[in-house]
Amino acid sequence: MEKAFQSLRETVQTNCHIADARHASDYTMCIYLLKMREYFRWEQGYPYGASLPGEAVGEWLMAREALWEGLEERPYQDLVIGQASLPPFESDRVNEHLLDQGLVYSGGLGHNSRPHFFLADLERVETQDGYRILISGREHARDLTAPPAMSQGTTIYVRRESFRRMLWEKLEEWRWHKNDNPMGRAIASYDFDHDLERALDQMTDNEVDVVVLHELGEVMAGRQLGSQWQDMLSSLDRSRPEIMARAVRDHLADALSTLPALLERRQAGSLHFYMANLNGMRHEIFPSLRAAYEHWRDTGQLGVLEKLTSTARDHWLGLAEGLLELHRRHGPRAAPHMEALIDRHHL
Repeated sequence: MEKAFQSLRETVQTNCHIADARHASDYTMCIYLLKMREYFRWEQGYPYGASLPGEAVGEWLMAREALWEGLEERPYQDLVIGQASLPPFESDRVNEHLLDQGLVYSGGLGHNSRPHFFLADLERVETQDGYRILISGREHARDLTAPPAMSQGTTIYVRRESFRRMLWEKLEEWRWHKNDNPMGRAIASYDFDHDLERALDQMTDNEVDVVVLHELGEVMAGRQLGSQWQDMLSSLDRSRPEIMARAVRDHLADALSTLPALLERRQAGSLHFYMANLNGMRHEIFPSLRAAYEHWRDTGQLGVLEKLTSTARDHWLGLAEGLLELHRRHGPRAAPHMEALIDRHHL
């Protein structure tokens, strides 16, 4: 069993390397170097808070880039499990063999159709609204990006270790400036100064539930928008209208699932953390959400946020349906019309 596991792990990690060889250059140099440092920390087993040896990181980085140079043109490898040889993107079939062994696997496409693969210990399985939620723990193979959660069909994957690592990166980033902002307020809800590991565990436990809420919202949004949404995104080809359309769907998902649950739970730390991640295009097209958040901070009353959340459901659904109609009407020439529509309908 150990030999079979090691062979599987190596195959999954090879596929991760191939994905990185093809897509690591998508990042800006600053983001790339930050991600590579944390990738080194994970791979070499350094604990959070430990200083990384600069010379060793540099040597590892050059070796990893040399490895990638020889892999970019290689095809992704099938996974051999027992007598079965399974394609790497058929996660459900792979997990039929692995879940009973306490393992979970995923091979799927993320933003900009970038492939992601991981193999991890299975922590628990949940079901909600007809969807299976697989929550993983320790990761045995992963790629550079390691998204904390994603959905495939009727399965939602939540990667607890990747999410914990993401929280660590956000903590490190905030500590550079220690601004009075939503991230600082979320961090202040936990005792990071005196017990880093315990605080990370507590925050991870709380926020993983919020990740599940968003993924369920994505599923709910997908039911309402249909398969044409992905066809529309594919036609936009990494343009500003694509970024805007993705932000519209994110807001729809959160209005359907995440925000109502957060407001019902009344957990201040989670509300602060949600607002800390409201940035970029999501912030640009939904400025009233920040204003409602500040009203809650000033008064302690959630009424404005609750009313806005109710309004947002209809607003973002209507806007998303408008984008689909423009795509049906104009086809590949729809992008400027879509951008103009979203710009006219900030909330």
